[in-house]
Amino acid sequence: MEIKINVPKDLSEITLKQYQDFLKIQSKNDDEEFIAQKMISIFCGITMLEVLKIRLTSLNDLIEHFTTIFSAKSELIERFTLNGVEYGHIPKLEDMSFGEYIDLETNLATFDNYHVAMSAFYRPIKNKVKHMHSLEDYEPSEEKQRTMLDMPLDVAIGATVFFYNLETELLRCSLSYSREQVKKMKVQTSRVGDSSPSSGDGTLQYMQSQMETLQSSIQSRDLTFFNVSPISHLKSKRTK
Repeated sequence: MEIKINVPKDLSEITLKQYQDFLKIQSKNDDEEFIAQKMISIFCGITMLEVLKIRLTSLNDLIEHFTTIFSAKSELIERFTLNGVEYGHIPKLEDMSFGEYIDLETNLATFDNYHVAMSAFYRPIKNKVKHMHSLEDYEPSEEKQRTMLDMPLDVAIGATVFFYNLETELLRCSLSYSREQVKKMKVQTSRVGDSSPSSGDGTLQYMQSQMETLQSSIQSRDLTFFNVSPISHLKSKRTK
């Protein structure tokens, strides 16, 4: 029996909530075939019973399709419309309030809370002139945060890549500055010799430790948003 389903053509047709639901399933299960089936069920909006009626070859094609659209380069999307309301991102990050930054930084740590972070980064537009716009004041609420669950996934991922790239660049600048400071400390210590106070060694060790922490933070950035391992596993079962 052939099943007709609506397949999202790209990430703009997948909601943030759907992706959160998929990640929860993926994190709690080791069964590759089950994860693949749930992926089709969630992203295509069909039941598991309907997924089981899909031909194996078609199932593999769907997995490859989703892998492809998740592999596409993600760009920052300045504006998008949701439920008839136009949203825009914070226009000047240097003018971001401390509260906005904390809500972004804290809630980007896990996809479970991405809708909270997105409600801080994207808000309804008050005024706009060409490519410039102003946003409503940041007044967080559960209702506004829940609204972001229905935002297009490409918007959420694009914002995440942009924010982490910015943060990584700031980390690199901090790392470069720390390296220069350590070099200066070493030169000063070598000039003074044995007469230098022991506190200087402690300061040098602390700065080196900070450098290692910054380097580790940069290297740990992993923006792999999609990982479905059953592709090769299921391909081996593909009927001829």
